[in-house]
Amino acid sequence: MTITLPISKARQDFPTLVDGASKLLNEYIITVKGYPAAVLISASEYESWKETNEILSDKSLMRAIKKGEEELDAGEGLDWEKVKKELKINV
Repeated sequence: MTITLPISKARQDFPTLVDGASKLLNEYIITVKGYPAAVLISASEYESWKETNEILSDKSLMRAIKKGEEELDAGEGLDWEKVKKELKINV
């Protein structure tokens, strides 16, 4: 859930907000003079955003992902059950 609140309220409730972000995955938009100034999210959400940003900024990786998607769309992908069997993976 995303909650918007002024910085004065965020200061007052900061421990509760941190708990809500880390345990409930709440997101808090903190405003200053009515305008968004900062966001409080869980550490795990932040790490996920950083990782996604790194992937999106890697042009060669994005080309490889796009190529793979095109191959799958063209029916050139491998059957997952066959791959698991060949690699002796029990998932």
